[in-house]
Amino acid sequence: MKLGFWKILLGVVVILALVAVNYYNSFVKQTNAIDGQWKQVEVQYQRRFDLIPNLVEATKGLMKQEQQVFGDLAAARANYSGAQTVDQKASAATQVEGALGRLLAIFENYPILKSDQTVLRLQDELAGTENRVATERRRFNELVQTYNTSVSVFPSNLIAKVLGFSTRAYFNSTSGSENAPQIKF
Repeated sequence: MKLGFWKILLGVVVILALVAVNYYNSFVKQTNAIDGQWKQVEVQYQRRFDLIPNLVEATKGLMKQEQQVFGDLAAARANYSGAQTVDQKASAATQVEGALGRLLAIFENYPILKSDQTVLRLQDELAGTENRVATERRRFNELVQTYNTSVSVFPSNLIAKVLGFSTRAYFNSTSGSENAPQIKF
């Protein structure tokens, strides 16, 4: 009778261990997917940052009195380069978006920019990049939502807590970013 009890207990322990390993592997896969998706967001940020100097140079000579915006863009890019965490990078990216919005809003005051083909091409590339950034952020947040659900629902939340997994932060936009800058061409 005692031998049967120990076999059953051992079987239960083995099953629980296998379940825990399965959850652990699932959490690791989801965490890696989130990290990989964040890298895709960063790729699009880099594309944006590579376009900004070209756009600035194309417009700088035509907009001499708007140097503050150019300085803001340079400072925001520097902040992003120095950022270490996802939150710091997201904050710096938001600074870049604000400066870009001001730059695009300024364009309406310069009719010559509206007809410059280089500026128009760069604006189109920048708009495409902004769409890619938005898409990658959305995908990042979808993965975070799936992961956060996994580590929050019963019984996986118990295993997640024991194994040291916790919820991840979403990419949040800043207040006011839901309103596009008013640009008239």
